[in-house]
Amino acid sequence: RGPGADFKSASGMRISQHHRTTTHGTSLAFVLASLLYTTQPSMAATTQHWQPTKATPGIALSDGSMHPAIGYGTYKVGFVPASASAAAAGQQTAGAEGPSARDCVRQALDVGYRFLDCAQFYGNEAQVGAAICESGVPRDELYLASKVWTDNIFAGREAVRAQVVKTLMDLGVESLDLYCVHWPVPGKHVDAYLELEACQREGLIRSLGISNYALEDYLELMQKATIKPVVNQIEVNPFLYRRRTLAAFEAEGVKIQAYRALRDGKAFGDPVVAGIAAAHGRSPAQVLGRWCVQKGCIYIPKSVKRQRMIENAQVFDFALSDAEMTALDGLTTEAAVGAFAHLYRTCVNRDTPLAGTLDGVKMEITEW
Repeated sequence: RGPGADFKSASGMRISQHHRTTTHGTSLAFVLASLLYTTQPSMAATTQHWQPTKATPGIALSDGSMHPAIGYGTYKVGFVPASASAAAAGQQTAGAEGPSARDCVRQALDVGYRFLDCAQFYGNEAQVGAAICESGVPRDELYLASKVWTDNIFAGREAVRAQVVKTLMDLGVESLDLYCVHWPVPGKHVDAYLELEACQREGLIRSLGISNYALEDYLELMQKATIKPVVNQIEVNPFLYRRRTLAAFEAEGVKIQAYRALRDGKAFGDPVVAGIAAAHGRSPAQVLGRWCVQKGCIYIPKSVKRQRMIENAQVFDFALSDAEMTALDGLTTEAAVGAFAHLYRTCVNRDTPLAGTLDGVKMEITEW
Protein backbone atom coordinates (compact mmCIF):
# COMPACT_ATOMS: atom_id res chain seq x y z
CA ARG A 1 0.00 0.00 0.00
CA GLY A 2 1.14 3.52 -0.73
CA PRO A 3 1.91 6.18 1.88
CA GLY A 4 -1.17 7.45 3.65
CA ALA A 5 -3.26 4.47 2.62
CA ASP A 6 -5.91 3.23 5.04
CA PHE A 7 -6.25 -0.38 6.08
CA LYS A 8 -9.61 -1.96 6.76
CA SER A 9 -10.18 -4.43 9.59
CA ALA A 10 -11.99 -7.71 9.15
CA SER A 11 -15.08 -6.12 10.72
CA GLY A 12 -14.89 -3.03 8.53
CA MET A 13 -13.15 -0.68 10.95
CA ARG A 14 -10.74 1.60 9.10
CA ILE A 15 -7.25 1.88 10.60
CA SER A 16 -5.42 4.87 9.21
CA GLN A 17 -1.76 5.39 8.38
CA HIS A 18 -1.86 8.07 11.09
CA HIS A 19 -2.75 5.38 13.60
CA ARG A 20 0.56 3.69 12.83
CA THR A 21 2.80 6.71 12.97
CA THR A 22 1.33 9.12 15.56
CA THR A 23 4.32 8.61 17.87
CA HIS A 24 7.62 6.81 17.58
CA GLY A 25 7.15 3.08 17.89
CA THR A 26 3.40 2.92 17.41
CA SER A 27 4.01 0.44 14.61
CA LEU A 28 3.94 -2.11 17.44
CA ALA A 29 0.44 -0.99 18.29
CA PHE A 30 -0.49 -1.26 14.63
CA VAL A 31 0.84 -4.82 14.43
CA LEU A 32 -1.10 -5.76 17.55
CA ALA A 33 -4.21 -4.08 16.18
CA SER A 34 -3.84 -5.96 12.93
CA LEU A 35 -3.73 -9.22 14.85
CA LEU A 36 -6.85 -8.23 16.71
CA TYR A 37 -8.83 -7.28 13.65
CA THR A 38 -7.74 -10.14 11.41
CA THR A 39 -7.09 -13.20 13.59
CA GLN A 40 -9.27 -12.85 16.68
CA PRO A 41 -13.05 -12.76 16.76
CA SER A 42 -14.15 -9.42 18.21
CA MET A 43 -17.34 -7.67 19.15
CA ALA A 44 -17.90 -5.18 16.37
CA ALA A 45 -17.71 -1.49 17.08
CA THR A 46 -21.09 0.19 17.29
CA THR A 47 -22.43 3.72 17.34
CA GLN A 48 -24.82 2.59 20.07
CA HIS A 49 -23.64 2.67 23.65
CA TRP A 50 -24.81 1.50 27.04
CA GLN A 51 -27.99 3.17 28.27
CA PRO A 52 -29.55 3.15 31.75
CA THR A 53 -32.10 0.49 32.62
CA LYS A 54 -34.44 -0.08 35.54
CA ALA A 55 -31.94 -2.55 37.00
CA THR A 56 -28.91 -0.31 36.41
CA PRO A 57 -29.39 3.45 36.74
CA GLY A 58 -26.99 5.74 34.93
CA ILE A 59 -24.85 8.74 35.81
CA ALA A 60 -24.30 11.49 33.22
CA LEU A 61 -20.65 12.30 32.54
CA SER A 62 -19.26 15.67 31.48
CA ASP A 63 -18.62 14.48 27.91
CA GLY A 64 -22.31 13.69 27.40
CA SER A 65 -22.03 9.93 27.80
CA MET A 66 -23.81 7.81 30.39
CA HIS A 67 -22.01 5.66 32.96
CA PRO A 68 -23.63 2.79 34.89
CA ALA A 69 -24.11 3.62 38.57
CA ILE A 70 -22.83 0.17 39.53
CA GLY A 71 -20.22 -2.16 38.10
CA TYR A 72 -18.35 -5.38 38.77
CA GLY A 73 -14.76 -5.00 39.96
CA THR A 74 -12.25 -7.51 38.59
CA TYR A 75 -9.27 -6.73 40.86
CA LYS A 76 -7.93 -9.94 42.46
CA VAL A 77 -10.57 -11.96 40.62
CA GLY A 78 -8.79 -15.16 39.62
CA PHE A 79 -5.37 -13.50 39.90
CA VAL A 80 -3.43 -11.56 42.55
CA PRO A 81 -0.77 -9.19 41.12
CA ALA A 82 2.70 -9.62 42.64
CA SER A 83 2.87 -6.00 43.80
CA ALA A 84 -0.65 -5.89 45.20
CA SER A 85 -0.49 -4.53 48.72
CA ALA A 86 -1.50 -7.76 50.44
CA ALA A 87 0.81 -9.88 48.29
CA ALA A 88 3.74 -7.55 48.89
CA ALA A 89 3.08 -7.78 52.64
CA GLY A 90 3.00 -11.59 52.50
CA GLN A 91 -0.71 -11.72 53.34
CA GLN A 92 -1.69 -13.18 49.97
CA THR A 93 0.06 -15.34 47.40
CA ALA A 94 0.64 -13.73 44.03
CA GLY A 95 -0.66 -15.49 40.94
CA ALA A 96 -3.76 -17.54 40.20
CA GLU A 97 -6.11 -17.83 43.13
CA GLY A 98 -9.65 -19.16 43.66
CA PRO A 99 -12.28 -19.29 40.91
CA SER A 100 -11.09 -18.10 37.51
CA ALA A 101 -11.85 -14.60 36.31
CA ARG A 102 -13.54 -16.18 33.33
CA ASP A 103 -16.06 -17.99 35.53
CA CYS A 104 -16.60 -15.07 37.92
CA VAL A 105 -17.17 -12.49 35.19
CA ARG A 106 -19.48 -14.85 33.32
CA GLN A 107 -21.54 -15.17 36.52
CA ALA A 108 -21.48 -11.42 37.10
CA LEU A 109 -22.83 -10.83 33.60
CA ASP A 110 -25.42 -13.56 34.13
CA VAL A 111 -26.81 -11.90 37.28
CA GLY A 112 -27.04 -8.54 35.53
CA TYR A 113 -23.82 -6.53 35.87
CA ARG A 114 -23.06 -4.60 32.70
CA PHE A 115 -20.12 -2.38 33.70
CA LEU A 116 -16.84 -4.29 34.03
CA ASP A 117 -13.98 -2.45 35.72
CA CYS A 118 -10.73 -3.87 34.31
CA ALA A 119 -7.05 -2.92 34.30
CA GLN A 120 -3.70 -4.01 32.94
CA PHE A 121 -2.53 -4.48 36.53
CA TYR A 122 -5.27 -6.96 37.33
CA GLY A 123 -3.63 -9.52 35.03
CA ASN A 124 -6.89 -11.12 33.92
CA GLU A 125 -8.20 -9.15 30.94
CA ALA A 126 -7.91 -12.10 28.54
CA GLN A 127 -10.12 -14.16 30.84
CA VAL A 128 -12.56 -11.27 31.14
CA GLY A 129 -12.66 -11.14 27.36
CA ALA A 130 -13.38 -14.88 27.17
CA ALA A 131 -16.25 -14.44 29.63
CA ILE A 132 -17.68 -11.58 27.58
CA CYS A 133 -17.52 -13.68 24.43
CA GLU A 134 -19.23 -16.64 26.11
CA SER A 135 -21.91 -14.53 27.78
CA GLY A 136 -23.76 -13.60 24.63
CA VAL A 137 -24.38 -10.09 26.00
CA PRO A 138 -24.39 -7.63 23.06
CA ARG A 139 -21.52 -5.13 23.02
CA ASP A 140 -23.87 -2.14 23.17
CA GLU A 141 -25.26 -3.42 26.48
CA LEU A 142 -21.82 -3.39 28.09
CA TYR A 143 -19.73 -0.63 29.58
CA LEU A 144 -16.07 -1.65 29.47
CA ALA A 145 -13.37 0.26 31.30
CA SER A 146 -9.65 -0.33 31.78
CA LYS A 147 -6.51 1.37 33.07
CA VAL A 148 -2.84 1.51 32.09
CA TRP A 149 -0.38 0.54 34.83
CA THR A 150 2.61 2.41 36.22
CA ASP A 151 5.25 0.43 34.28
CA ASN A 152 3.84 1.51 30.94
CA ILE A 153 3.05 5.01 32.17
CA PHE A 154 6.72 5.37 33.11
CA ALA A 155 7.88 3.82 29.82
CA GLY A 156 6.13 6.51 27.80
CA ARG A 157 3.56 7.15 25.13
CA GLU A 158 4.51 4.24 22.88
CA ALA A 159 4.03 1.78 25.73
CA VAL A 160 0.74 3.36 26.75
CA ARG A 161 -0.65 3.04 23.23
CA ALA A 162 0.55 -0.55 22.93
CA GLN A 163 -1.22 -1.38 26.20
CA VAL A 164 -4.48 0.16 25.00
CA VAL A 165 -4.35 -2.08 21.96
CA LYS A 166 -3.44 -5.14 24.04
CA THR A 167 -6.49 -4.51 26.23
CA LEU A 168 -8.65 -4.29 23.12
CA MET A 169 -7.22 -7.62 21.98
CA ASP A 170 -7.67 -9.27 25.37
CA LEU A 171 -11.26 -8.08 25.77
CA GLY A 172 -12.07 -8.87 22.14
CA VAL A 173 -13.54 -5.47 21.32
CA GLU A 174 -12.71 -2.62 18.96
CA SER A 175 -13.17 0.25 21.39
CA LEU A 176 -13.42 0.91 25.12
CA ASP A 177 -16.06 2.98 26.84
CA LEU A 178 -13.53 4.35 29.33
CA TYR A 179 -9.77 4.22 29.75
CA CYS A 180 -7.84 5.65 32.69
CA VAL A 181 -4.33 6.46 33.85
CA HIS A 182 -4.09 4.15 36.86
CA TRP A 183 -1.67 6.23 38.99
CA PRO A 184 -0.22 9.74 38.58
CA VAL A 185 3.38 8.56 38.06
CA PRO A 186 5.56 11.63 38.72
CA GLY A 187 6.81 13.30 35.56
CA LYS A 188 5.10 10.71 33.36
CA HIS A 189 1.34 10.67 33.91
CA VAL A 190 0.59 13.78 31.86
CA ASP A 191 2.21 12.35 28.72
CA ALA A 192 0.36 9.09 29.28
CA TYR A 193 -2.93 10.97 29.38
CA LEU A 194 -2.04 12.95 26.26
CA GLU A 195 -1.50 9.66 24.44
CA LEU A 196 -4.94 8.53 25.57
CA GLU A 197 -6.33 11.73 24.07
CA ALA A 198 -4.76 10.65 20.74
CA CYS A 199 -6.29 7.18 21.10
CA GLN A 200 -9.65 8.80 21.75
CA ARG A 201 -9.38 10.88 18.58
CA GLU A 202 -8.79 7.66 16.65
CA GLY A 203 -11.87 5.97 18.05
CA LEU A 204 -10.17 3.46 20.33
CA ILE A 205 -11.53 5.03 23.52
CA ARG A 206 -14.80 6.86 24.09
CA SER A 207 -14.20 8.55 27.47
CA LEU A 208 -11.00 9.38 29.34
CA GLY A 209 -10.41 9.07 33.06
CA ILE A 210 -7.87 9.06 35.85
CA SER A 211 -7.39 6.93 38.94
CA ASN A 212 -5.82 7.55 42.35
CA TYR A 213 -5.28 11.22 41.52
CA ALA A 214 -4.99 13.74 44.29
CA LEU A 215 -6.46 17.14 43.50
CA GLU A 216 -2.93 18.46 42.92
CA ASP A 217 -2.26 15.75 40.31
CA TYR A 218 -5.44 16.70 38.49
CA LEU A 219 -4.51 20.39 38.46
CA GLU A 220 -1.08 19.48 37.08
CA LEU A 221 -2.70 17.37 34.37
CA MET A 222 -5.09 20.12 33.32
CA GLN A 223 -2.21 22.48 32.56
CA LYS A 224 -1.59 20.44 29.39
CA ALA A 225 -4.62 18.22 28.80
CA THR A 226 -7.11 19.37 26.18
CA ILE A 227 -9.85 16.93 27.21
CA LYS A 228 -11.06 16.88 30.81
CA PRO A 229 -11.22 13.43 32.44
CA VAL A 230 -14.77 12.35 33.20
CA VAL A 231 -13.97 10.21 36.25
CA ASN A 232 -11.39 9.76 38.98
CA GLN A 233 -11.35 6.28 40.54
CA ILE A 234 -10.30 6.44 44.19
CA GLU A 235 -11.04 4.58 47.40
CA VAL A 236 -14.29 5.86 48.91
CA ASN A 237 -16.22 4.41 51.85
CA PRO A 238 -17.41 5.69 55.24
CA PHE A 239 -14.01 4.82 56.70
CA LEU A 240 -12.17 6.91 54.07
CA TYR A 241 -14.52 9.75 53.29
CA ARG A 242 -12.31 12.55 51.95
CA ARG A 243 -15.08 15.08 51.62
CA ARG A 244 -12.95 18.04 50.48
CA THR A 245 -11.44 15.97 47.68
CA LEU A 246 -14.84 14.66 46.55
CA ALA A 247 -16.32 18.16 46.60
CA ALA A 248 -13.42 19.59 44.58
CA PHE A 249 -13.73 16.96 41.84
CA GLU A 250 -17.51 17.36 41.80
CA ALA A 251 -17.02 21.10 41.26
CA GLU A 252 -14.76 20.26 38.31
CA GLY A 253 -17.40 18.00 36.77
CA VAL A 254 -15.31 14.87 37.41
CA LYS A 255 -17.37 11.95 38.74
CA ILE A 256 -15.94 9.62 41.35
CA GLN A 257 -15.69 5.88 40.84
CA ALA A 258 -15.42 4.28 44.28
CA TYR A 259 -13.20 1.27 44.77
CA ARG A 260 -13.05 -0.60 48.10
CA ALA A 261 -16.57 0.68 48.72
CA LEU A 262 -17.11 -2.45 50.83
CA ARG A 263 -13.64 -2.31 52.44
CA ASP A 264 -13.02 -5.93 51.44
CA GLY A 265 -15.60 -7.00 54.02
CA LYS A 266 -13.42 -5.78 56.90
CA ALA A 267 -16.00 -3.30 58.23
CA PHE A 268 -19.11 -5.49 58.21
CA GLY A 269 -18.89 -5.92 61.97
CA ASP A 270 -18.63 -2.22 62.76
CA PRO A 271 -21.44 -1.42 65.22
CA VAL A 272 -22.64 1.67 63.32
CA VAL A 273 -22.81 -0.22 60.04
CA ALA A 274 -24.31 -3.31 61.61
CA GLY A 275 -26.92 -1.27 63.51
CA ILE A 276 -28.09 0.55 60.38
CA ALA A 277 -28.19 -2.75 58.49
CA ALA A 278 -30.38 -4.32 61.17
CA ALA A 279 -32.74 -1.31 61.15
CA HIS A 280 -33.32 -1.74 57.41
CA GLY A 281 -33.28 -5.53 57.29
CA ARG A 282 -30.28 -5.31 54.99
CA SER A 283 -26.73 -6.64 55.00
CA PRO A 284 -23.76 -4.48 56.03
CA ALA A 285 -22.53 -4.68 52.43
CA GLN A 286 -25.79 -3.20 51.18
CA VAL A 287 -25.58 -0.36 53.70
CA LEU A 288 -22.04 0.51 52.59
CA GLY A 289 -23.07 0.27 48.94
CA ARG A 290 -26.11 2.46 49.50
CA TRP A 291 -24.02 5.08 51.30
CA CYS A 292 -21.75 5.18 48.24
CA VAL A 293 -24.69 5.56 45.86
CA GLN A 294 -26.25 8.35 47.94
CA LYS A 295 -22.93 10.19 47.84
CA GLY A 296 -23.26 10.24 44.04
CA CYS A 297 -20.29 7.91 43.50
CA ILE A 298 -20.11 5.12 40.95
CA TYR A 299 -20.20 1.94 43.02
CA ILE A 300 -17.86 -0.96 42.09
CA PRO A 301 -18.35 -3.95 44.39
CA LYS A 302 -16.46 -7.21 43.91
CA SER A 303 -17.14 -10.78 44.93
CA VAL A 304 -16.31 -14.18 43.50
CA LYS A 305 -19.53 -15.66 44.94
CA ARG A 306 -22.72 -15.49 42.91
CA GLN A 307 -25.04 -14.83 45.86
CA ARG A 308 -22.82 -11.99 47.08
CA MET A 309 -22.80 -10.50 43.58
CA ILE A 310 -26.59 -10.39 43.72
CA GLU A 311 -26.65 -9.05 47.29
CA ASN A 312 -24.10 -6.31 46.56
CA ALA A 313 -26.20 -4.99 43.69
CA GLN A 314 -29.41 -4.63 45.71
CA VAL A 315 -28.82 -1.01 46.72
CA PHE A 316 -31.33 0.90 44.60
CA ASP A 317 -34.56 -0.08 46.37
CA PHE A 318 -34.02 1.55 49.76
CA ALA A 319 -32.55 4.76 51.18
CA LEU A 320 -30.59 5.81 54.25
CA SER A 321 -31.85 8.70 56.35
CA ASP A 322 -29.91 11.92 56.79
CA ALA A 323 -29.08 10.86 60.34
CA GLU A 324 -27.79 7.49 59.16
CA MET A 325 -25.67 9.11 56.46
CA THR A 326 -24.21 11.50 59.02
CA ALA A 327 -23.40 8.63 61.38
CA LEU A 328 -21.60 6.79 58.59
CA ASP A 329 -19.79 9.97 57.50
CA GLY A 330 -18.29 10.20 60.97
CA LEU A 331 -16.45 6.87 60.76
CA THR A 332 -13.40 8.37 59.00
CA THR A 333 -10.50 9.05 61.37
CA GLU A 334 -7.35 11.13 61.09
CA ALA A 335 -5.37 7.88 61.26
CA ALA A 336 -7.23 6.50 58.23
CA VAL A 337 -6.53 9.63 56.20
CA GLY A 338 -2.88 9.50 57.25
CA ALA A 339 -2.66 5.86 56.12
CA PHE A 340 -4.15 6.86 52.77
CA ALA A 341 -1.54 9.60 52.30
CA HIS A 342 1.26 7.13 53.07
CA LEU A 343 -0.15 4.60 50.59
CA TYR A 344 -0.44 7.29 47.91
CA ARG A 345 3.23 8.24 48.29
CA THR A 346 4.25 4.59 48.21
CA CYS A 347 2.23 3.64 45.16
CA VAL A 348 2.79 6.41 42.62
CA ASN A 349 6.25 4.99 41.78
CA ARG A 350 5.35 1.33 42.28
CA ASP A 351 6.57 -1.06 39.55
CA THR A 352 8.75 1.64 37.97
CA PRO A 353 12.54 2.09 38.12
CA LEU A 354 11.87 4.56 40.95
CA ALA A 355 9.96 2.07 43.10
CA GLY A 356 10.79 2.43 46.78
CA THR A 357 11.80 6.08 46.40
CA LEU A 358 9.98 9.36 46.80
CA ASP A 359 11.53 10.82 43.65
CA GLY A 360 9.07 13.34 42.23
CA VAL A 361 6.34 12.37 44.68
CA LYS A 362 4.09 15.20 45.86
CA MET A 363 4.51 15.46 49.62
CA GLU A 364 1.80 18.07 50.06
CA ILE A 365 -1.59 16.96 48.76
CA THR A 366 -5.19 17.50 49.73
CA GLU A 367 -5.61 14.55 52.07
CA TRP A 368 -9.18 15.03 53.26
